[in-house]
Amino acid sequence: MAHILKRAQRLTVMASAVAAAALLYTPAAGALGLMEAYRAALQNDATYRSAYYASEAGKENRALGLSNLLPQVSANYGLTQVRNTVTQAPPLPVLPQQIYARDYLSRSTGIQVRQSLFNLDGYARYKQGGYQADYTAAQFESQQQEVVSRVISAYLDTLYKGDLLMLAKVERDVYVEQRKVNDRLFEKGEGTRTDMLESQARLDSSEAAVLEAQDALALSRTTLGSIIGGDVGELDKLVPDFQTRPLDSVSFEEWKRIALERNPDIKTLGYGVDIARLEVLKARAGHAPRIDLVGNYSRSASDSIQTYDQSTVSRSIGIQVNIPLYSGGSVNAQSRMAVANQEKAKADLQIQIDKTVAELRKDFDFMLSAITRVNALQKAVASSELLIKATQQSVKGGVRINLDVLNATQQLYVNKRDLAQARYNYLITMLRMRAAAGTLSEADVREIAPYFRG
Repeated sequence: MAHILKRAQRLTVMASAVAAAALLYTPAAGALGLMEAYRAALQNDATYRSAYYASEAGKENRALGLSNLLPQVSANYGLTQVRNTVTQAPPLPVLPQQIYARDYLSRSTGIQVRQSLFNLDGYARYKQGGYQADYTAAQFESQQQEVVSRVISAYLDTLYKGDLLMLAKVERDVYVEQRKVNDRLFEKGEGTRTDMLESQARLDSSEAAVLEAQDALALSRTTLGSIIGGDVGELDKLVPDFQTRPLDSVSFEEWKRIALERNPDIKTLGYGVDIARLEVLKARAGHAPRIDLVGNYSRSASDSIQTYDQSTVSRSIGIQVNIPLYSGGSVNAQSRMAVANQEKAKADLQIQIDKTVAELRKDFDFMLSAITRVNALQKAVASSELLIKATQQSVKGGVRINLDVLNATQQLYVNKRDLAQARYNYLITMLRMRAAAGTLSEADVREIAPYFRG
């Protein structure tokens, strides 16, 4: 009996060590926090930097559009070396011809100012430039929200893959112990070779699961590293006392109204409709006259052999009217193409609206049950921890064996994995709802950063 108690004590110590190594795991000092990861992404994420510079370039569309209505000023200067050979007929037929060279410099200077008085194409380009600037600004706003989502999603995914790896290792330890038990039973004649083979097969499968979990974690860390632009290292963990917040009293219809007004993807495609509408106006402007006020000033010296050694100054101002008559049917074809593209832009906008509302509805419904699910899993984790303690006491009394402790530990980690996943999904869904509403920003990162601690 004493021998059995000693063995049970040794097994209990080993099981407790396995559980403690997992349950009391703490990350190394200097772990990467969520806010640090977000700030690093703003500095190093190539996708975000590309969007930033695209936004900077897009701002110039407003000035480019306005330039079509402002005066156009051009100047010219010419300096030409002229070499002439002049043959002059004699006054009398008996006299020889007179041949002489006349070399001189011809100079010309001019400036022209053109101001549109009526230019339908220029007006359309002016309005379109403003919408194109708004379009790129809305795109960048979407990218600003997208980088928040990508950083947080990659951060949480890395933490979750770490949880899965830890669970896989616990499962492997369970099968290692089970194989040892089966080996001892077989040596005493109380077990079968089938039990040994089955436990070995499960152990081999669990080893493969550990390797797969390690690869998945490495991939997640690589993904996060590519976003923040460096090695990931240790990450802050989700705090054990994480608590969900009471659901906002805002109704779905209010969320929907905000999303239709502020969602950057919807705004982007809305500007796309305006741009397409002005493309129709630009195409139809091919049939419209253009009226310009044109002023010229020019000065020339010796511009020809006839005006050799003479200077001329010319000033003029007037109205110039250009009336397109026929261009081979291209204007009508471009108009029909622009109308079709406008209808496509409207359809794309409606698709985005429907998609946003559908995703918002799904996330809103998920949030209604997320709090209940998190609370239920918290109770399941607490019950599993009590079960481990009770099983350890049973091992000391000789009623249970170490395998029972490890099985209880495995169940605890299943519950902890599900709880972590539920908490991660709760945070991600909350962010997705704010992104759909167009309100996601750095303030939201600061808001949830305290949920993680090293």
